[in-house]
Amino acid sequence: MLRSMTAFASAKGATEGYRWTWELRSVNGKGLDLRLRLPDWIEGLEAALRARLGKTLSRGNVNLNLRIQAEDQTGRLALNPGQLHDVLVAMAEVEAQAMDRGLSLAPATAADILGLRGVLDSGAGEQDTTALKTALMDDFESLLSAFLEMREAEGAALNDVLSDQLNQIATLTEEAAKAAEARQPEMQKATRAALMRVMENADGADESRVAQELALIAVKADVTEEIDRLRAHVQAARDLLAQGSPIGRKIDFLSQEFNREANTLCSKAQNAGLTSLGLDLKAVIDQMREQVQNVE
Repeated sequence: MLRSMTAFASAKGATEGYRWTWELRSVNGKGLDLRLRLPDWIEGLEAALRARLGKTLSRGNVNLNLRIQAEDQTGRLALNPGQLHDVLVAMAEVEAQAMDRGLSLAPATAADILGLRGVLDSGAGEQDTTALKTALMDDFESLLSAFLEMREAEGAALNDVLSDQLNQIATLTEEAAKAAEARQPEMQKATRAALMRVMENADGADESRVAQELALIAVKADVTEEIDRLRAHVQAARDLLAQGSPIGRKIDFLSQEFNREANTLCSKAQNAGLTSLGLDLKAVIDQMREQVQNVE
């Protein structure tokens, strides 16, 4: 099944003493870029979530936010005696060295000291968070399922769009093949006229060499290879869509090859009808290239 890289999911959960809110979103990306904003006091949570996302997703810029509130500890702060002691010792050392150098420091207030990191804490970091981590990981599975469902729904719509564009490319390719065949008499006539002009103005020239050069020009105007490659690319793209994600990088590369062949077709056309078809091909291919940027 084809998956898009664009998706969003949110959820709320709770366990004894805690409640939380999840947000998981992703947009296009060349690779997999995971950006997690999580509470840092739950041991092992970030590593576990990264591993879970990395196992499930292959591409996209993914943002995961988790906000947790401790219901039974809200607003309750406590001094961290060990941290306070270390801070006071460090302050005394700084003041002593300043006095030795003849410097006078402004006295620190209690508010200044309480504002230093670690002096005050909520006590959450002192608790065993194993049970909380287990509850969060279990709850995360439902969030991830909803997220993947949206990716797949977007991917199904994307599959329809890409299939339609491939059908247009296939149709235009066959029309280009017919136009190339129809221009053959015109191309042969132009080649003979060119040969006659060259021979009339090339006294002493080697006729066989001139004929070879003109034949080379005719070969360079032949678009058979481009038509064949476009047909092959259409089939390869259809096979990739049937295969399903992750195919993003492959189909992106293939869309570049489509564009290359369409450009060459236009440059070789030498015919208004074939040029017009080549431009139509380029327009559809450009639209397809925009869409494949969303494929995981």
